[in-house]
Amino acid sequence: MELRPNTAYPKSDPRYHTANVLAALDDLIRHLREDTREFDDPKAQALFETSAEVLGGLRTAFEHYDSGAEVAMREPRGH
Repeated sequence: MELRPNTAYPKSDPRYHTANVLAALDDLIRHLREDTREFDDPKAQALFETSAEVLGGLRTAFEHYDSGAEVAMREPRGH
C-alpha cells in the first residue's frame, strides 16, 4: 500500500500524518470489501467484512481527532 503525498500540512503537524493514515485506512477498507466478491466462502467473507467494519471505527477515531469532535481529543481548557 503506497501512501499519497500529503501537502496540506507540514510534517510537524499531526494532521499531516492522520491524513496519511486516513487514506491508507480508506484503501484497506475498500480492498477488504472488494475482495469479498472474489470468493464464496461465507466465513472468509464475514472475516473480511468484520475487518472492514473495525477499521471503519478506527478511521472514525482519526476523523474525530482531526475535527476535534471527540471531547477526549480536545485541548484542555486554560492552556
